[in-house]
Amino acid sequence: MSFFDSEVSVFQLNDGSSLRDISASLVGVDGLPGPRTLNEVTALGDGGRKFSPGLEDVTITLDAIYTSGSATSIDEVMDGISRGAAAVAFDYGPEGTTGGFPKYSGTCWVENWTHQSRVGNRVESSITLRVEGKVTIGTY
Repeated sequence: MSFFDSEVSVFQLNDGSSLRDISASLVGVDGLPGPRTLNEVTALGDGGRKFSPGLEDVTITLDAIYTSGSATSIDEVMDGISRGAAAVAFDYGPEGTTGGFPKYSGTCWVENWTHQSRVGNRVESSITLRVEGKVTIGTY
């Protein structure tokens, strides 16, 4: 079994022109591959609960250091997609992007994007993405 340091993790968002690697600004990625609902189908007379798999309901949370001024900065990428009229593509590689490593991908909507400024701290950004459809699990 191999262990990987999160410094090799990669998260990319499509800003409308291409996938932009925003990993250098991120301090946390949470929510992938994500949950799915389980619909209860228990009937009278059953000895215990029964379930049928339902839809995926994935929310991705990104915690970031606020950055601006380059094509891959949080401010530049998010400004282009935060109020868009279409879902955008994402890719996440927890082990990096080397061929054969796992890749989680799909399309998502920006549900929330906020900045936090606190005395004595760096400016941070919090981003909530809602996945549209299913998360595809594959490899690079």
